[in-house]
Amino acid sequence: NYFINKADTPLDEDGRPDFENINTVDLPLFNQHLADLIAGRPVQLPIFDFVTGTRASATVPCQMEEDNILLIEGIHALNPILTDAIPKAQKRTIYVSCLTQLNLDPLVPISSSDNRLLRRMIRDMRSRNTSPEETLYHWPAVRKGEGKNIFPFQEQADFYFNSSLIYELPALRPLIDSRLQVVGPDSAVYGEAQRLLEFLQYFIPAQPRCIPAHSILQEFLGNGCFDIE
Repeated sequence: NYFINKADTPLDEDGRPDFENINTVDLPLFNQHLADLIAGRPVQLPIFDFVTGTRASATVPCQMEEDNILLIEGIHALNPILTDAIPKAQKRTIYVSCLTQLNLDPLVPISSSDNRLLRRMIRDMRSRNTSPEETLYHWPAVRKGEGKNIFPFQEQADFYFNSSLIYELPALRPLIDSRLQVVGPDSAVYGEAQRLLEFLQYFIPAQPRCIPAHSILQEFLGNGCFDIE
């Protein structure tokens, strides 16, 4: 909701847009709204259009009721700068990570990074009008951003939660197979696309419709039963 317009994104040391930077968030507005909500005052939540990369003109009215809990989700949620206006005693932090627990054989574990990459490609296709090729191209920057914005703060979390699911790779395969196959040999990420296609061959495709509507995986598939503002 609180992203600044894509055109105003800070640049990294290579002069490219740094979408993982905490300053992609409108921090003053975010903290003002946090303070207002906790005080019981109404706010107008902004809406960010991921397709156009801009903040929409429409807003969503929001006001907390007595004894409500305010949940904040995002890669910077553990960074105290994000919620600087809120005293530490009023916050509880939860680190959610996909820590894959499967092996291809007794000696070859499945990379949690590959699992997260597949999730991200499917989410980007569905909600951000971004092709798997584009996601693959930006993935190194995402991993670099994790080192700056997530891993330094994960040990400070009050709770840890593993979101990896035993059935998700078979369910993700039919959603991404054909899209990876169109990445051509002239692409800078062709080798990576081929590697993922070969990796996915180890899994028998499962129908995504079999995934429960309340599964955490529906965050990426878009068929969940929860209404999220």
